Amino acid sequence: MRCSRFLMALAACTFIADTANAAEEGGKMSLFEMFFWSGDVLGVVIIWLLLIMSVFSVGYSIMVFVIHRRKTLLPDEFQAKIGTMIESKQYREAVELANGDTSYLARLVSAALNEASNGIGAMERAAEETGDAETTRMLRPIEYLNVVGNISPMMGLFGTVYGMIRAFQVLVEAGGRPDPTTLAAGISTALVTTFWGLVVAIPALAVYALIRNKIDALAGEGLLITDELLKPFKGTARRGATRMRATPKPEPEAEGDKG
Repeated sequence: MRCSRFLMALAACTFIADTANAAEEGGKMSLFEMFFWSGDVLGVVIIWLLLIMSVFSVGYSIMVFVIHRRKTLLPDEFQAKIGTMIESKQYREAVELANGDTSYLARLVSAALNEASNGIGAMERAAEETGDAETTRMLRPIEYLNVVGNISPMMGLFGTVYGMIRAFQVLVEAGGRPDPTTLAAGISTALVTTFWGLVVAIPALAVYALIRNKIDALAGEGLLITDELLKPFKGTARRGATRMRATPKPEPEAEGDKG
């Protein structure tokens, strides 16, 4: 919020300076007036709302990229530690380490280890269910970028329609012979709002698609790593099944022996 106020104050100061320079140059329109200002109050509101949305989109995109890095979701240090503990059968320490870590991989491993008493099948199901839930949780915040990317063109279109309506009103009031400067004000509002709507929407939707694909890829990789970490449990289950098959079944007693 403070950043937005600072930008608006800076823009206002720049506008005043540019207006003074334009007056000295004989009324020539400055670059600031062309892209950041409008002769209509509603046009100015739409333009600056879109600018604030652009600042939010850039800042939020940077934050999302930082949070969803590979070393944050799938830390190599945790993978090495938990793998060593499982191989050395330090299961209690492994569970404590997984429960104390907040990374995506740790949540998968924690869910699997907490089902160790129910067999390898239950462990794999727990990891998959936790993976689906965590992936949904990670995807939910980036929907804000999708919302911004879809709303901003609509706001730009609203400004476009409003600007054209204003231009046609000027045309009607002038009896078909309006002052070109007055007519251009409405057309300028229409085009500038469309411009800023696209400027906000294109990067927001692009970042949304990139982050979504990145999360999907890392989520799948996390499940593969978890499956690799659970291999010692699969070996234990196979050895137990082999011992059960090798144990001879007791032969049924004959009827004569019962007497």
